[in-house]
Amino acid sequence: MNIVELIRKKRNKEALTKDEINYLVTNYVNGRIPDYQFSAFLMAVYLNGMNVEETAALTGTMLNSGKVVDLSSIKGVKVDKHSTGGVGDKTSLIIAPIVAAAGLYVPMISGRGLGHTGGTLDKLDSISGFNTNLTLNEYKRILKKVGTVLAGQTKEIAPADKLMYALRDVTATVESIPLITSSIMSKKLAEGIDALVLDVKTGSGAFMRDYKHSKALAESLVNTAKSFDKKVIAFITDMNQPVGNYIGNWFEIYESMIVLQGEWVEDLCSLSFTLSGAMLYMGGKADSINEGFELSKEIVKSGKAFDKWIEMVKSQGGSDKYILNPGKYPPSKFKETVFASKSGYVSEIDTYEIGMAALGLGAGRLKKEDRIDPKAGIVFYPKIGDKISQGGIIADFYTDRKGSIDECKERIRNAVSISPESCKAPKLIKKVLY
Repeated sequence: MNIVELIRKKRNKEALTKDEINYLVTNYVNGRIPDYQFSAFLMAVYLNGMNVEETAALTGTMLNSGKVVDLSSIKGVKVDKHSTGGVGDKTSLIIAPIVAAAGLYVPMISGRGLGHTGGTLDKLDSISGFNTNLTLNEYKRILKKVGTVLAGQTKEIAPADKLMYALRDVTATVESIPLITSSIMSKKLAEGIDALVLDVKTGSGAFMRDYKHSKALAESLVNTAKSFDKKVIAFITDMNQPVGNYIGNWFEIYESMIVLQGEWVEDLCSLSFTLSGAMLYMGGKADSINEGFELSKEIVKSGKAFDKWIEMVKSQGGSDKYILNPGKYPPSKFKETVFASKSGYVSEIDTYEIGMAALGLGAGRLKKEDRIDPKAGIVFYPKIGDKISQGGIIADFYTDRKGSIDECKERIRNAVSISPESCKAPKLIKKVLY
């Protein structure tokens, strides 16, 4: 095969065969195709897309560039959830112990924060001693013993994805539905799962801001999962405001724990229990998503979910010192409050700006080498549709970065639109795809 001919073929909007895609990816990973030529291929895909068969072929090649975890020795259904990322989106931390406590296995390979969105691994790093850098043997041992494991991508898992993502990041080809699909699904399929629940975000805090593109991504993910004979359900969910109230790494661990101990946080609980309900349904523990939702609530109420959370933390080397006494977690040097400048109804929230404010406080990375401050974060109170008075509290935020305080205040204040007219809250779950 000729690399230039294959680039030309995709440039001319022609479909590539499975063998051609395998040739491209395999030879790039092996160093036989240089970055400049593979960049041209990625841009051709970005501009012209891929059909269902091409996307599945790309996913399969990336999947088979490394090891696929063999979980056949663990008897039982393995089911995972993947979110496309958002602000305050801590549902994985709630879902994993609930579903494991119900008797299913939840193998989760998670990621770091990306841009304005938080990452599950960064959140877990705020727990002293918690180890997400597991070998495949450790990963399987903990999963078998506890029922769930939350780990990072090892070098054995889909190495093609790591190389391709790094190149996409510097060639403006990140926002491509087939490339996003293959990146997500190659890692998820490598976990050894039987079923997958997808949470595809849409709105101001999502990577896919408009509904049309979010729906196209959800359909692409579902079609690809089905092509590998995996059970799959996708939810398109609202990201026009933060999920829950807490944003930041330890902050989100804290809010997850209070939910697991029975506190009801409306949007966070509704979303988390719907997703866990779908996992319980696909795993045969419930006859419907609604029944799974109610079972999730019962598992939390019984205390089993929080017990499983503590077991999970300890199994991965984490200390329960602050888990059992969160009020003793080391505080930030500075606490500031943002007040509403007028009375009215919260009509719009620029969730991207809230995420960027948290980033500036130290809760995320502006550069790859930046260190995250686990105790930096925001408690954001209003929801769209809420009535607020002049001088009412919009948010409290915490940081060690004195120089970031004014900018953070400005970002949060400008991110919230207040209208004299009442308005409805956006629908949390916009569509379900099977």
